[in-house]
Amino acid sequence: MKMEPTNTLVNPMLTDFYQITMAYAYWKAGVHEEEAVFDLFFRTNPFRGEFAIYAGLEEKLRLFENFHFSNDHIAYLKQQMPQCEDEFIEWLKNVDCSRMKIYALKEGTIAFPRVPLMRIQGPIAVGQMLETASLTLTNYPSLMITNAAKYRLIVGFDKELIEFGLRRAQGPDGGVSASRYSYMGSFEATSNVLAGYLFGVPIRGTHAHSYVQSFTGIDNLKNHTLVGADGKTHDFVKMVLEIRADLGFNNTNQGELTSFIAYAQAFPNGFLALVDTYDSLKSGVPNFMCVALGLFKIGYKPIGVRLDSGDLSYLSKATREMLVQTGASTNTNLSRCRIMASNEINRSVLTSLKQQGHAIDSFGIGTHLVTCDDQPAMGCVYKLVEAKGIPRIKLSQELGKMTIPGKKDAYRLFGEDGYSLLDLMIRVGDKPPQPAERTLCHHPFDPIKRVYVTPSKVIPLHHCVWDGKRIYPHVPLSESRNYVLDQLRSTRADHLRDINPTPYKVSVSEELYNYVYNLWAEESPVTELK
Repeated sequence: MKMEPTNTLVNPMLTDFYQITMAYAYWKAGVHEEEAVFDLFFRTNPFRGEFAIYAGLEEKLRLFENFHFSNDHIAYLKQQMPQCEDEFIEWLKNVDCSRMKIYALKEGTIAFPRVPLMRIQGPIAVGQMLETASLTLTNYPSLMITNAAKYRLIVGFDKELIEFGLRRAQGPDGGVSASRYSYMGSFEATSNVLAGYLFGVPIRGTHAHSYVQSFTGIDNLKNHTLVGADGKTHDFVKMVLEIRADLGFNNTNQGELTSFIAYAQAFPNGFLALVDTYDSLKSGVPNFMCVALGLFKIGYKPIGVRLDSGDLSYLSKATREMLVQTGASTNTNLSRCRIMASNEINRSVLTSLKQQGHAIDSFGIGTHLVTCDDQPAMGCVYKLVEAKGIPRIKLSQELGKMTIPGKKDAYRLFGEDGYSLLDLMIRVGDKPPQPAERTLCHHPFDPIKRVYVTPSKVIPLHHCVWDGKRIYPHVPLSESRNYVLDQLRSTRADHLRDINPTPYKVSVSEELYNYVYNLWAEESPVTELK
């Protein structure tokens, strides 16, 4: 079934103007139908780390399925390019991706610099017009999923991560994408209702300080009852006030207590209270415990508390101690209630909390996650590597900006311990590396750096995802998320750590290295000294 892009802005007009002008120049020169190959890749790992995760494939495939200029698009382009001949406009009307062949990594694959995330083959003018949209549908998704994974690696796999960033994201498009790709990157849920609706991401929500502040006392409550899990109606307000008196919590803020009672009446099976509106330990947590104990009495299981300010390490440990002590004295499961923390948390804060020790079960992450504030762009590029069957190379005095020419396949080679050793690129058509077979692996540009590898396992990284039509199946978001989690668990920790990670090797085969070197020498001008 043909699927439309999630965002209606994704269409052939989502491009830079020079892509259209180049298409016309190709057409004018009569070469627009000639076969070309482009690589989409990144040169440097984001976030000062040693890995990235590839995302955005599903949306690119939807773009390819729907790549067609509408009559309105054509009319606008004719106005902007009045010099264009009518024959070009007619050609543009019929442009689609039916002659393209595209290879890519599986969405959610851990990726490394220079290994193509996608290889795009087909008529050069069409391949050129796919550049900008393909990049924009790769850069932010890959940056976002990588950022989310780095948060996961810091907190560990036993903590819950919830994305809270919609209100701080770069517009609605950024907000929805952030929710989608943070979930794919291992977060458990989002506060973003639209992301839940569109993609099936689990949604979570508690209440705000304004909700707590809106109540002043018990007389605000028009209804004092709550139907218990057993179906019986209880005077819930009376029950909570009696518990409060028994525990000696008579000096807590009564408006806050009232707000908690009202919220529990609305969500008896989902009671999670924001406890720092007035004073977390002197009022918020005691008020939560009074209401939670009332819920326990009538058969419900309260969830826990959210801390949104202050010293999260100290407050979480003190809160846990209060829950444990009161749970023991009342013979209830109060100690099992969860502690959630929010408040402008970033990776540095999480690292500090880990070092100090804390009792937090769940983290709500917003601004720093969705804005990727310490790495504003991924930096993927889209480069021509072959034209008319002839490999092309981009030279630069900066080795980092040189391209590896020609059509390439990539393989991940694993050692006996089950961890990946390196990624190896070979020329399409050359013999791929084999398990238990000794293989020479070269650094792409440094003749001194080379190693022999006898892999225990070899996995091909590139898969044909488009051959005139979609080949890659529709993968549920939850399945992609599990794929990401499996990789994070099975990749060497030193490659993934946030501080001083070990570089991961990306290599080329001996045949590809020799080819690159010869083409480099052939294309590089010889300097003449006088």
